[in-house]
Amino acid sequence: MSIIKYDPFRELRSLQDEMNRLFMTNYSRGSEEGFASGAWSPKVDIFENKENLVIEAELPGMKREDVDVSIENNVLTLRGERKFEKKDEGDNYHRVERSYGAFTRSFTLPQTVTAEGATADFKNGVLRVQLLKREETKARKIEITGEAAAEPKTIETKANAANG
Repeated sequence: MSIIKYDPFRELRSLQDEMNRLFMTNYSRGSEEGFASGAWSPKVDIFENKENLVIEAELPGMKREDVDVSIENNVLTLRGERKFEKKDEGDNYHRVERSYGAFTRSFTLPQTVTAEGATADFKNGVLRVQLLKREETKARKIEITGEAAAEPKTIETKANAANG
């Protein structure tokens, strides 16, 4: 009987190999299977300014009519489909790297914004959704008064999202 040295990470590596195999076979981007399933997701930027929370999604090659934007239960959802349009029956594609098919992206909205007054604009393949910040979460200035000889001072404050 031979002695086998104990390897504490053997099972962890085995689990990692199984996970890698699972993702490589089902979600490979270059295979026909990945193309047929339409597995793609548009890239987004999310930022805020003084008045709004802004979400911009890249949707190149799509039209405004191909995209649906909805807000339900404080979740913003973007849905759409980019269809593959073969130009001519005689075309023989050697490589198709752009992604096609249906997509859905959902974002849980912070309590600092409201769905009322939300706007969506589609220009040059970029969808821009703007959500107004709630009035109570906007920054305010508070004037400090004090001694009669001193001039009043103003300080800026920001509302804390955790308190609202």
